[in-house]
Amino acid sequence: MTNDITLSELQEFIAGFWYHYDEALYDDLAASFAEDVHYLTRSDTGTSPFENLMSPEIHGRDAVMTWLMQHRQESPYPLRHHATNIHRTGADGAITNAHFYILVNQIANFVPFAVSSGVVSVGVRRGRDGLEFTTMDVVLDTQNSVPQSELTADSAAGS
Repeated sequence: MTNDITLSELQEFIAGFWYHYDEALYDDLAASFAEDVHYLTRSDTGTSPFENLMSPEIHGRDAVMTWLMQHRQESPYPLRHHATNIHRTGADGAITNAHFYILVNQIANFVPFAVSSGVVSVGVRRGRDGLEFTTMDVVLDTQNSVPQSELTADSAAGS
């Protein structure tokens, strides 16, 4: 990698972002985004019953924050986003690209349970005040799991 953002810096930045989101610390959350950020979220199928709640494509920090604040206010508390398997996938000039999984849980009847999972792709650069997201692409899992061999067979039959 030619970019000087280390994996440990990236992991700490992403963990802090989700903590700030879960705890509704909006000033800290806003500082995580570049002014010209491109934010996209959707389901993996595009046909989730909740698609309209999770499908914005937004440009610019202010617009992203407006949507995230509203989305957070409509979500339960406590809500916990867990970022795992963070890994860098390359660099494009000053931007480091990375992928990771998220698992989201909330509490019901005194017990944590998973409510969502997905794959996130991000672009991160050093800004004036620290690391900042230039892109965030969240793809939430909504399709039912099947054996991998079925997916491979479907792909082969379609080609």
